[in-house]
Amino acid sequence: MPVSAEPTPNPNALKFSVGRSVGGPATFTSADSADDPTAADILGIEGVVSVFMTADFVTVTKSPEADWESITPPALEALENRFG
Repeated sequence: MPVSAEPTPNPNALKFSVGRSVGGPATFTSADSADDPTAADILGIEGVVSVFMTADFVTVTKSPEADWESITPPALEALENRFG
C-alpha cells in the first residue's frame, strides 16, 4: 500500500497512512533526541515541529509559518523508504 497523506482538523497537521504498524504511540519533537530514524529524518525537514507515530499512521505537525508544499514530498519519501 502506498503512503498517503490526508488533512486533519488541525491545518498544521497531516496524517500519513502507511498501511502497516509503525509502533508507538510515540511523539518526537527534536531530531537530535528522536530515537526513531524516520522520525528524525522528518523532523529534519524545515518547518516540522513534531512527529506522532501510532497504529498504522504518522501525524506530522508543522509550524504555522511553514508550508505543506515543501514538507509533504520529503516526508512522503522518508515514510515510503521505511514503510513502502
